[in-house]
Amino acid sequence: MKKLVLEAMRLSGVFSLTRALSARKARILMYHNFTGPGAADSAGLDVEGIRRQFTYLCRHFRVVPLLQLADRLSSGRAFDPYSVALTIDDGRRNCYEFLFPLLKEFKLPATFFVVGGFIGGDDWIWTDKVAWLSKQPNATEELARERLARTFVQLNRMRPVERNDWIISTAEHMEVCVPKGPPPAFMPCSWSELREMADSGLVEIGSHTVTHPILSSISDEESWDELVRSRAQIEDEIGRSVRCFCFPNGMPVDYRESQVRQVSEAGYACAVVAESGTVGRGADRYRLPRIGMERKSNTLELSKYLDGVAHYQQELSRWLGIRGN
Repeated sequence: MKKLVLEAMRLSGVFSLTRALSARKARILMYHNFTGPGAADSAGLDVEGIRRQFTYLCRHFRVVPLLQLADRLSSGRAFDPYSVALTIDDGRRNCYEFLFPLLKEFKLPATFFVVGGFIGGDDWIWTDKVAWLSKQPNATEELARERLARTFVQLNRMRPVERNDWIISTAEHMEVCVPKGPPPAFMPCSWSELREMADSGLVEIGSHTVTHPILSSISDEESWDELVRSRAQIEDEIGRSVRCFCFPNGMPVDYRESQVRQVSEAGYACAVVAESGTVGRGADRYRLPRIGMERKSNTLELSKYLDGVAHYQQELSRWLGIRGN
């Protein structure tokens, strides 16, 4: 029924209308993982899905660098109509393998936020370790698909040491050993691959911290170290300035106001979060909302979010909520 309603809205011109009405609101799209053709990994967007999204973007929108949006916000100038920026989190190699060739084919810019310690081989990302554990045959109840999101909420609130202890104890209870290095599905890009993407002129490399901590779970002193050290590490390795930051997990409970100020004080030009929404004139460039795109491979679902239908649904819900108080 939901699909039929959306299709009726599209055929009647509602999608075209909302796209025009929201033309001056920028969209920032959020990705994490990509897969090859026919892959059964529901956590990643496959190459056919990427191609469908890019084809739609090129037909109806103008893809611009994230920094262009940040510069417009800083100067107070309006966005160009139908502006969209692409962002990818974490630094996994599947971005280089599957997304980068299509960025080159379509000539689209993107910002790739990387975890410095992950790229450097210090350790793999803790969220991936939990995901790996959840895929094992004897996974605990906390790692079952229907409870995994709740488990991540609990882990996000833990101090890094406490969280790592939980991962180790859970693995011991399951009688498995978490690999020292990431399995193939969780492999990072190399520094040379990041340099290649940056040298293409299409990919901006941004910081996603050194160890991917949830900032609200650590002290301001620790978060300052993550902000400054990750930026210096990436700049040393790729030979380019790092101006963009991405908050790990990126929901309102995952960072403090003091840490938002730290991002500016550390010299970044902008930062993105994971709250869904469009970006209007006067938005906070250190808390830019994004639209998650990995599960939107069919054109109808894709257009619902890109064309502004979801934005106006959200605005209507807020209005009705206010009116109901």
